[in-house]
Amino acid sequence: MTVSTMELKLQEIRSETGLSRQEKIARLEKLRSEARALQRAATESAMVDDDGWYEDVHLIDTELENLGRSVEEKGAATL
Repeated sequence: MTVSTMELKLQEIRSETGLSRQEKIARLEKLRSEARALQRAATESAMVDDDGWYEDVHLIDTELENLGRSVEEKGAATL
């Protein structure tokens, strides 16, 4: 089974024992922001429709929920 770059990043954050729960959440939220920016770029340009960015956001959201952080979209548009 192939592991994506995002899965490796999430695994690294998850296994980092020196990080507090809040620090892990902060890192995940930064990753999520970057992944959402890539999603927006894909929908606004001639880029490939789905190059894994939707899955990346889903993986990050799942990890945040596992840490007890609910994920809410802000604003009227989700992208």
